[in-house]
Amino acid sequence: MSEPRVPGAGVPGAGAARPARRRVVALGGGHGLFASLSALRRVTRDLTAIVTVADDGGSSGRLRREYGVLPPGDLRMALAALCGDDSWGTTWSRVVQHRFTGSGELGGHAVGNLLIVALWELLGDPVQGLDWVARLLGAHGRVLPMASVPLELAAEVEGIDPDRPGEVTTVRGQVACATTTGRVRSVSLMPADPPACAEAVQAVAEADWVVLGPGSWFTSVIPHLLVPDLAAALVATRARRLVALNLAPQPGETDGFSPRAHLEVLARHAPALGIDVVLADRAAVRGAVAELKEATGLLGGRLVLADLAMAGRPDRHDPRRLAGALGRIFEGE
Repeated sequence: MSEPRVPGAGVPGAGAARPARRRVVALGGGHGLFASLSALRRVTRDLTAIVTVADDGGSSGRLRREYGVLPPGDLRMALAALCGDDSWGTTWSRVVQHRFTGSGELGGHAVGNLLIVALWELLGDPVQGLDWVARLLGAHGRVLPMASVPLELAAEVEGIDPDRPGEVTTVRGQVACATTTGRVRSVSLMPADPPACAEAVQAVAEADWVVLGPGSWFTSVIPHLLVPDLAAALVATRARRLVALNLAPQPGETDGFSPRAHLEVLARHAPALGIDVVLADRAAVRGAVAELKEATGLLGGRLVLADLAMAGRPDRHDPRRLAGALGRIFEGE
């Protein structure tokens, strides 16, 4: 198959500032990674997303069980986030995100999920299939899975039974871990030693900046640190490492977690990982800046505060504000 010519591919959208050529790798999944990529594509022309592959719910879970493939949903969202702001990009972003309604066999499936799985069946190569979808969308970056096999997430959860608040229970499955009523203490992957996506490991090794977060801390951010070869690459890379904190706790995952607790959990799961910058929303960490600055220093980094939330939506990142903050950090390197 020859490479197609795609309108808008590889160039900034209409009216966008010309991004720099630094190599940036963003790791995560779901809505958090969508926010990160929507900002990063505005400040770099060399962007790679590395995406979790443990989703077992909804359309992704159905396709995973039926075809034995990687769950495509978070990969699809990352591709949609990388679409440009021109008519080609905005149209294709809407198309791949469109979800069929009704109670029939297509009900609940996202168009992009079906497109990705179709290319995987046709080409027999998950990375090549994602690259072809990216070309079709004119995506401003590359999307890769963090592992080459679908994974199962397990969490050690405290206090699921309110009558036994100190009891620890093992919860299995990404959806169950994300919606648990208890307090998540740690997460692990099954298999415990999954094969990392070779292209993802290479991207981390060659990056100038690596960005972790924002996103669901236990189910989207930390899983990258549990794939041995990928975790080793994150420790060994010469890239600078940035952690972008969430604007608010995730219901069911990090209820009651302070901003400092997010960094402490990260450090427990990857004690050898150093951090250069922690980026936090000024309003979200109000009253906790001193302890957050101390925790950041213990990881070897510096704390950067900025206004990152949408006006009137303190729980959602504004892509342009986030892009501005990231751009200033990158320029100050």
